[in-house]
Amino acid sequence: MTSITRARTSAIRAFLAAQSSAGLVLMAAAVVALGIANSPLGPGYAALLHAGIGPLSLGHWINDALMAVFFLLVGLEIKREMVDGQLSTWPRRVLPGIAAAGGMIVPALLFLAVNRGPTASGWAIPAATDIAFALGVIALLGERVPASLRVFLAALAILDDLGAVLIIAIFYTAGLSWPDLAGAAVAVALLVGCNRYGVQRLSIYLAIGVVLWVFVLRSGVHATLAGVVLALTIPMRPTRGRSDADDPSPLHRLEHALHRPVAFLVVPVFALANAAVPLLGLPAGALTASVTLGVLGGLVIGKVAGVFGCAMLAIRLGLADMPAHAGRGQLFGVALLCGIGFTMSIFITLLAFPDAPLLQSEAKLGVLLGSLLSGIAGYTVLRLARRKDAAPE
Repeated sequence: MTSITRARTSAIRAFLAAQSSAGLVLMAAAVVALGIANSPLGPGYAALLHAGIGPLSLGHWINDALMAVFFLLVGLEIKREMVDGQLSTWPRRVLPGIAAAGGMIVPALLFLAVNRGPTASGWAIPAATDIAFALGVIALLGERVPASLRVFLAALAILDDLGAVLIIAIFYTAGLSWPDLAGAAVAVALLVGCNRYGVQRLSIYLAIGVVLWVFVLRSGVHATLAGVVLALTIPMRPTRGRSDADDPSPLHRLEHALHRPVAFLVVPVFALANAAVPLLGLPAGALTASVTLGVLGGLVIGKVAGVFGCAMLAIRLGLADMPAHAGRGQLFGVALLCGIGFTMSIFITLLAFPDAPLLQSEAKLGVLLGSLLSGIAGYTVLRLARRKDAAPE
């Protein structure tokens, strides 16, 4: 194994390990949030999130500013994987790409099958996979899950995130402020110019990125997308015959710096703020509401049908190979875990129903139940998958 291969392998393992640990922290944050929301502290906690801090409420600072950092990391991961990682060539993209597409389209169609009119705007809620949660469940299984399936899941989730970013940009944009969009365009032009002329100082990119975030926040486009745009302009040098650890590019330095703060601070804080669903205060029909059923069915049924069905079709048609040392049963278990849609699904919920607290609560109920059932089902299938289902080591 060459030094470059070892470096890439260790980078993948470090990424998977960090995401697995973050998933366990995220689970704990979600449980705490639910506990607070359904205790005597619930009303005071909700009032705290609506308290004003400068120009925004605390909740908006979390969802618009902190989550912009989350989307910055998502953008960095997408760029790295597409340029020099597991998605850098078309053969590597085929299986996770086809599976990701199926895993977004089928859940959306199932949601729309039971939702019409105003509630139809939530069609994208069950289309996303939470990589941290899913890998957190896999971490509990140890060596029962082949490394190839962990990489497959990570690649699928990254493409899934890319699809979610595009959906947010295209379908969940409010009325536009053209002067602010013009300001954002100037900021993007400056970032692109810095990249083209070889500027390597991260502080310059981050300073312009803050300006970009302000313009995007005021423009009507969701502010978190500024993080993705900023990420795509950060310089990156492909490894190509050397170990990146010996000469890290600005993108690798920033990604490394952000991994732990995002995984162990930003996303758990988001969960604390947005998973606080007052279940005891929901109407009696909330569990059978069309939004709840659409999200629940999309995650539990649609995700596995889209991911597993499209992946197996691609394999049978010879378009892609089964992940190494993995069998159909194990692939089915990973497809079930793709129904864990926590972070991105809740985020899209806030965009789909911005002025409808009841619909938000119904959608979050569907996300929580769907993610829980998908996690339990995926864990059970992967734990019980017989060794003969897997190819020899």
